[in-house]
Amino acid sequence: MEEQVERLADKAWSESSNSQGLPPQSLLTSIRQGKYQDTPASQRFLIAVSGIPGSGRLCPLIAIMRALPDIHANQGKPCSPVVLLAGCASQPVAAFVPMDGYHLSRAQLSAMPDPTNAHARRGAAFTFDDKAFLSLVKKLREPLCPESKTIYAPSFDHAIKDPVDNDIPIPTTARIVIIEGNYVTLDKGLWKDAAGLMNELWFVDVAFDTARRRLVRRHVKAGIASTAEEADKRVTELDLVNGEEIIKDRLEVQEVILSVEDDDWKPEAQGE
Repeated sequence: MEEQVERLADKAWSESSNSQGLPPQSLLTSIRQGKYQDTPASQRFLIAVSGIPGSGRLCPLIAIMRALPDIHANQGKPCSPVVLLAGCASQPVAAFVPMDGYHLSRAQLSAMPDPTNAHARRGAAFTFDDKAFLSLVKKLREPLCPESKTIYAPSFDHAIKDPVDNDIPIPTTARIVIIEGNYVTLDKGLWKDAAGLMNELWFVDVAFDTARRRLVRRHVKAGIASTAEEADKRVTELDLVNGEEIIKDRLEVQEVILSVEDDDWKPEAQGE
C-alpha cells in the first residue's frame, strides 16, 4: 500500500494523470501530480473516494492525510488568502469527511413507508441523505474569501447508531478535502450531481471474496452479528448487494486503488 499512498498524495498535490489498477504502493505521487498546485487560492480541491463495503478505503486515505502536511511544508505552497495574516504553520491543509454522517437517522427510517425494509437495508443508497450531502459539496465549492467561515459536516456515532450534526470541522485553511463513502461516485440522482462537483474521483477496488472475509470479521467484532454464520448472511443479503450496485452504476474515475491482503490492509488496520 505504501507505494500507492505515495503516488496518490503526490498526484493530488500537482499535476493530473489517469491511472487504473494501481499496485499497492503509489497513493502519494497522485496528490503531487494532481491539480492542487494549479487550483486558485480561493478554491478547494475535492477528491471523492468510493468502494464497496469491505474495500478498506480508510487505510490508504488515513496515510494520505498524514502525508499531506509534509508535502505542503516541503513544497512551500502559499496559504489561502483567508489565513495569510494568521500564518500557515499550524493550520490544517486538508480535511477528511466520511459519508457515514449522512446516514438517515433511525427515526427517519421509521418514518418511511416501509420502515421494516428501511431498517433492514440500512446502508443502501436510499438510506442516506443525498440532498444534505449535495448541499455540503456545494458549500465546499463556494469561493474562499476573508469572510469565509468553517464548514461543518455530520459524523456518525456508532454507540447511538445515529448521525451527529455539525461534528466534523472543515476550516478555511483546508483546501484539499477528501470525501469518502460507498456512493460518492454513483452515477445516479443527486450522487451524480455531487460527483460532478469534485476535482477527482477515486475508487478502491477489492475482490468480493476479500471484502466478504473482512466484513464477516468486522460484523462479529462490532457485535452487529453474534456468529460468523449470521454475519455472512448479512454480508450476502445487504453489503455485497449494495456492492454490486456501487460497481454497476459507478461513474468513470481517475484512479483505481487496489486493495490487497498485505500487512497494511490487514483486519486490524481496517478502520471502516
